[in-house]
Amino acid sequence: MKTDFDRARLAKRSRKSLAATASGLALAIAFPAVAQVAEQATITNPASEADIVVTGIRGSLQRNLDIKRNSAGVVDVISAEDIGKFPDSNVAASLQRLPGVSINRSGSRGEPDGITVRGFGGDFNETLIDGRRISTATGGRSVDFSSVGADFVGQLAVLKTPDVSLSSSSIGATVNISYPKPFDSPGTRVAFSAAGSIQDDAGKVVPTVGALFSKTFADDTLGILIDGIYTRRDTQVNRVYVSGWQGGLFAPCQLAGSNAATCAPSDAVDAAPSDRKSVVGWYGQQYGADQRYTKDERIDGRIALQWAPSDDIVLTLDDNYSRQKIVTDIAGFGVWFNQGSMRDVQQDENGTTIDFVQQGSPTDFTAGTDTRVLETNQIGLNMVWDATSNLKIEADASYSKSRQNPDGEISSENGDIGYGGALGTANGIRVSGNSSKAFPELTAYGPNGDASRWLDQTIIGSHVTVRQQQVNSDEIKQFRLGATWEQDNLTIKFGGRYMEDQFTLQNSSTFTNNFWQAYAGYGGPSGQGSGVLMPASLIQGVIGTNNFIPGFSGVLPPGLLKYDAKEYQRILEGLGNPYAQNVPGFNYPGPNDPNNGLLNYRGMFDLLLDPGSVQNVREKTWSAYVRVNFEADVAGMPFYFNAGAREEITKLVSAGIGRLPTSITGSTADPTLLTVGFGESQPISTKSSYSYFLPSLDMKLELTDSLHLRFDASRTLTRPALNTLTPVLNVGVGQRVGALTATGGNPNLKPYLADNFDLAMEWYYQRNSYASVNFFLKDVTNFVVAGTQRQTINGVVDPTTGAPAVFTVSQRVNGPSATIKGVELAWQHVFGDSGFGFNANATFVETNKPYDETNLSQSGFAVTGLANSANLVAFYDKNGFQFRTAVNWRDKYLQVFGQAQNNSAFGAEPTFVNSSLQIDLSTSYQLTERFSLFGEALNITNETVSTHGRFSNQLLDVYAYGRRFTAGARYRF
Repeated sequence: MKTDFDRARLAKRSRKSLAATASGLALAIAFPAVAQVAEQATITNPASEADIVVTGIRGSLQRNLDIKRNSAGVVDVISAEDIGKFPDSNVAASLQRLPGVSINRSGSRGEPDGITVRGFGGDFNETLIDGRRISTATGGRSVDFSSVGADFVGQLAVLKTPDVSLSSSSIGATVNISYPKPFDSPGTRVAFSAAGSIQDDAGKVVPTVGALFSKTFADDTLGILIDGIYTRRDTQVNRVYVSGWQGGLFAPCQLAGSNAATCAPSDAVDAAPSDRKSVVGWYGQQYGADQRYTKDERIDGRIALQWAPSDDIVLTLDDNYSRQKIVTDIAGFGVWFNQGSMRDVQQDENGTTIDFVQQGSPTDFTAGTDTRVLETNQIGLNMVWDATSNLKIEADASYSKSRQNPDGEISSENGDIGYGGALGTANGIRVSGNSSKAFPELTAYGPNGDASRWLDQTIIGSHVTVRQQQVNSDEIKQFRLGATWEQDNLTIKFGGRYMEDQFTLQNSSTFTNNFWQAYAGYGGPSGQGSGVLMPASLIQGVIGTNNFIPGFSGVLPPGLLKYDAKEYQRILEGLGNPYAQNVPGFNYPGPNDPNNGLLNYRGMFDLLLDPGSVQNVREKTWSAYVRVNFEADVAGMPFYFNAGAREEITKLVSAGIGRLPTSITGSTADPTLLTVGFGESQPISTKSSYSYFLPSLDMKLELTDSLHLRFDASRTLTRPALNTLTPVLNVGVGQRVGALTATGGNPNLKPYLADNFDLAMEWYYQRNSYASVNFFLKDVTNFVVAGTQRQTINGVVDPTTGAPAVFTVSQRVNGPSATIKGVELAWQHVFGDSGFGFNANATFVETNKPYDETNLSQSGFAVTGLANSANLVAFYDKNGFQFRTAVNWRDKYLQVFGQAQNNSAFGAEPTFVNSSLQIDLSTSYQLTERFSLFGEALNITNETVSTHGRFSNQLLDVYAYGRRFTAGARYRF
């Protein structure tokens, strides 16, 4: 198959300058990456040298359709409409336009940062850049798409059935991001873009500026391409939350209407009937609201050099760099509840606590600055050699490294101030509606229930000070060598790949040394013997809470205090060394607390490495593949057959630092806090290995020229997340009364395995129009589940009960199997030469392992991520004017097992995402051949995103993201 470069050089030798013709310009603009995807994904491009390729929406859709039609497997593609003009500003936002693809949004920003394909999200989808795995230091294998610039992407290909010559390491899909190369567009090409965007709640216009330069030299045998872009997004988000709905047993004396004279809830079998815990229920662990202002800055840069020393060899050296810095300032409040302290508990028919009273509840006003810097660089060298007229050889080597907080940035600067103790409030949470339209309310607020003093700064004192630093790195070395033999209607591809992935992680914090509790207690008015009052100068203002979440019912306290967490820390550090002088309000450890880290506090909130967080995983994978394609006729109908197999061998070494708890002590300053002491740390290392044979089969029968029938079968795998492979059990230093937790990894986890089947019918009934139906089925085994169990650890005693402490331990294990099946419907239609058209699709999916809300076992299991979805893009594209409306709907789905607080007696509680609908608009106008204007409006109906627990009224989070508007200009020549 000829690539665009092949055609360009053929034209050059024939003295026909494609660069000077409209057709050549269109090819240069429109096909920067089709040839790469064609080679990697067995896709062919039907365009001949005489074709005139149209830019814009219709041209992009036609290219996508042609690739889908001629591919061997099930592939969906999104192409750039023009150079520097990708359909969306975010890669994930573009992908959600495809059948079976939905997006996941970042909580604090609302930006699409991941995708779900046919119900499989996160690590189930592998992301490649020009056929190479990209490193990611986020803690898993999946790429954060908000860190990938879309402006100069040439093409996105979503392979829903595997190409064994590329990868078989994704049960969901393989996403291949293709960037342009200089030989894709011979001659000189330059593109500029500039835009300003504003989110209505942030109220600030911020810039995006980018440029691309591409040029070939020496009779098009040398080429260079350079592009760079700076992007900034500011977002203000309002949030109401319940950090976890914990399951457990209530004593009858705690319930509303109880006549018991006393109430002392107990697990003892010989306890009084009214005190014995026997009533199943769920309660909110912590309630609060906050406002978050996020500044998201990203720099993307890329350089690609190409050299053709002969007509048969092309060498490509490229380097891709990105750096994203996300800073989020938070102001909010929170109230903590303990199950054993609840009284007058009212439950609904499901056991959800919908009203209660807790005496003496403290109130915290929270402030924080969260920072994440993610820096990634990948350099690669590729050689393609047409050894003979039949044999092509390709070699590719690359090195990629991603670092989170590479310069030692502090991940979280957090402060809590407030009142409690003698000023505690008798209050609770009242639940009055469904989580998709109502948030819970506090039944009372303010010191001693005096709502008029909710923000009384004269009684607000210090509580806790949390600082954390998360440092990750992910380093990937990979090499692949492959060959392709083509003769007549037969193609054979074979080769192999070696990949080494080194992942490291560590966390330092004020939890580890217990410095976070240095001035807990809220100060004198709260009467708990520690803490200091805060000066009025700390408070920068008050954030109103009226209409805090648009479209939701519920009432919040009248305001949130805004202050700088770092200034709060400086105030406390200014009090000096409590062991060089007496510092009133310092939380001096008692004589029976010799392991308390506060004995080492010298006036500064220094960080200390948490040994249990240290993780080092090295994964080496060897793979070999072979794939055979041939074409034949069956009863006069063209038949395409593609069979392949891939063998993968993986060896893993996982290392960490282990330690066991030896003591737990309470806090006189804050009765809700506990401190864990530990014995000596020791290194732990384990080894494991596995190998799998992964076959695939693709068949396509062209019943007519326009009606195609497909069948595909394959086996694929998804490896467990690297950060789940730690060999240690990690118990945190700082714990809460009634909420002791621990987490453990499992270095012996095996990959998920899936047997996949697709049956599709496609009807290409006119140019730029088609309809299709695709049935799919996946039998998945070795599901990795986050199991929880309640157990003692090393016999340490809980000082609040006098009995051995019971921890809720979360650990991942291989377990169940499940079947997922569904159907994808797609319809693309262009109304002749009118300029109008649409692209619509819907996906319906189900499983034999849905979530069972009545299952109270700790080993409960269900398939996550499954949801029906539908997308519609309606457009007009003619005479230089474009307008597009995109509507995306996704039904409710189970996102994950686990919540922000995980202390349920019934295993890991679920997190469901409520159904969502978003409508976006975009437009552009071509003022001249080279200059155009464009605009975009996102979330024009101001929709919110909300989640809930086991039952629909157990709200976990609701975010109000607001609308975003963008306007800009593009220039190219």
